[in-house]
Amino acid sequence: MSSITIRFATANDAELIADLSQRTFIDSFGHHNTKENMDKFMTEKFTKQALMAEVSHPDNIFLLAYLDDEAVGYVRMRESENPEDLGNVDAIEIARIYSEQKAIGKGIGKALMLKCIDIAKEKNKKIIWLGVWEHNDNAISFYKKFGFEQFSSHIFMLGDDVQTDILMKRNVREILPQIAQKKHR
Repeated sequence: MSSITIRFATANDAELIADLSQRTFIDSFGHHNTKENMDKFMTEKFTKQALMAEVSHPDNIFLLAYLDDEAVGYVRMRESENPEDLGNVDAIEIARIYSEQKAIGKGIGKALMLKCIDIAKEKNKKIIWLGVWEHNDNAISFYKKFGFEQFSSHIFMLGDDVQTDILMKRNVREILPQIAQKKHR
C-alpha cells in the first residue's frame, strides 16, 4: 500500500516545485489549448525562474505531496488581495493545486486539499477560495466535493487566448461534506 506524505516546501525545493509546476500545467492543459498559446504562456508567465522566485515570497505557502518517496503534487496558497466579489472577509487563496497524471485517483488531491483547509483554520481565515478554468469539469467536481461553490469569475490569459476562470469559495469552519471526510484506502 502506498503512503502519502505532505510537507511544507522550503527555498531548497524551488527547482523541484518549478519543474513540477510546468510539467503538471502542460499535462493538465496542453491538449486543450494551442501549442502557440501554451508556449507563449510558458515562456512569458510560467517560466522556471518566475516559479522558483514564488517559493521564497513571504505571502506564499507551498506544500509538496509525496507518494511513497516521489514528489507527485503540490499546492501554492497565498494571502493576497481578495477578488472584489469576496469583499473584505479574512480569506486565503489556493492559487494552484496539481498532481502528476500518474498520481490522479490515489488520494493526492484530497490530502493536499485537507491540508489547505487545516492551514486556513490555523491562520483563523473565514474563507478559502480558488479559481478554476470553466472547462475543467473534473477539477470543478472535485472542489464541489469539498463544499466549494461558485461566487464569481474572472479572465485568465493563456497566451493570446482569453479564458474564464470560475471563482469558488468555502467557509473554512463548515463541516466537510461526507464524501470528503471518507478515509482513503
